[in-house]
Amino acid sequence: MEEENILIVGAGIFGVSTAYHLACSSSNPSRITLLDRGAPPSTPAASTDINKIIRADYSNPLYMSLGFEAIEAWKSLPFFQDAGVYHQSGWIAMDERGSDLPLRIRKNFSESGREDVIVDMTEEEIKSRWGGLLQRTDCSPFGSYYFNPSAGWVDAGKALAIMANEAVKMGVKYEIGEARRVVRGEDGVQAIETDTGAVFKADKILLATGAWTSQLMSSIEDELALPDGERVENQASAAGVCVAHFQLSEAEKEAYSQLPVFVYGGQGEVIPPTDSGILKFTFATSVKNMTSTASGYEISVPVPDQINAPPGLQEDSINLIRPRLPQILDGDRKPDYYRLCWDSITPDQQPLITRHPNLSLSNVYFAIGGSFHCYKFLPTIGKYVVNVLNGVSNGRQKDQAWAWKPTHGSKRGVHEKLVPTRVFRDFT
Repeated sequence: MEEENILIVGAGIFGVSTAYHLACSSSNPSRITLLDRGAPPSTPAASTDINKIIRADYSNPLYMSLGFEAIEAWKSLPFFQDAGVYHQSGWIAMDERGSDLPLRIRKNFSESGREDVIVDMTEEEIKSRWGGLLQRTDCSPFGSYYFNPSAGWVDAGKALAIMANEAVKMGVKYEIGEARRVVRGEDGVQAIETDTGAVFKADKILLATGAWTSQLMSSIEDELALPDGERVENQASAAGVCVAHFQLSEAEKEAYSQLPVFVYGGQGEVIPPTDSGILKFTFATSVKNMTSTASGYEISVPVPDQINAPPGLQEDSINLIRPRLPQILDGDRKPDYYRLCWDSITPDQQPLITRHPNLSLSNVYFAIGGSFHCYKFLPTIGKYVVNVLNGVSNGRQKDQAWAWKPTHGSKRGVHEKLVPTRVFRDFT
């Protein structure tokens, strides 16, 4: 039986991982096309950041299991090993007083036989270790502390480009163009049209378009007059966070390289410096940027300028940096640059990996909803997307978790702190 042509739109973690795993299982990888606006690692997707956290610390057992599976792949895949992109630095987790998150994480580790991965620490130990870099940290909001040596971070954009190039080596076609329109024919969706007017046809189209998904789908949704429950905005919406970067001196880089990943509750994170000496702070204040489709339907889209953070977000970031690493702001120092990082976030912060429920769009599939925590799954998530494309179950738990959901319950999500509560214009 002849294999179908598959078009993957978006070369972020979901798109690249799927292209790689499809190529691994295909007798004809040239039938697979990966389309993105630029060469890998394309910008400005969330997955092309300078670094990302790799960990299995989840209150949901499914993602803890997926996290450990991914960690093993980061360590064992030869092309990641050779490039040295994975850094097992461990991480410090501080949790707010009254939070039950550490207990839920410990329960999952214990039930999976991994009790040894968490080392409880006191505030005094936190402040005295790692060269005393946290000596001036304000720990008053926090009630518990632990260190997990199994966690770490990865050179994000570099790793993404490496895996994309591995897929191309196996025969996947990588095409450059910005997807602008979903083209429908008599028998369903036929193609994707780009900003230059180029048309890419395929038997199956996988949208791994992250924060740009609603924007891309809006015209076909309006054309079909889809109800709210069948519009992708109801499943995954674009959200942005502000990220601050400091260029360290050689002496500072040597000092801060002692630190593991440093997570201060639901407020933000500090990732150890890169090879070029960039120290990155991420924050939990996420925003939506609302606009209307041609039919008046409200969707969130990324802002065009993702480098110049508005004054309100800059001020918000400084107020979060000061109590955590106050010394980095000594002498009225400010971040050297900011970035607005956009991802698609789902109501329960679980990815959407599924076929479109509308029969007119039955050959359209989604792999979106990174919800600011799915980068770690780059080495492995594609094999599950391949199963969905092939109509193969990933097991009841995963199938239900990643399905299109007509309604969303109020159960606790897997990355609640990043759910947007503000809109972008509040900060401008």
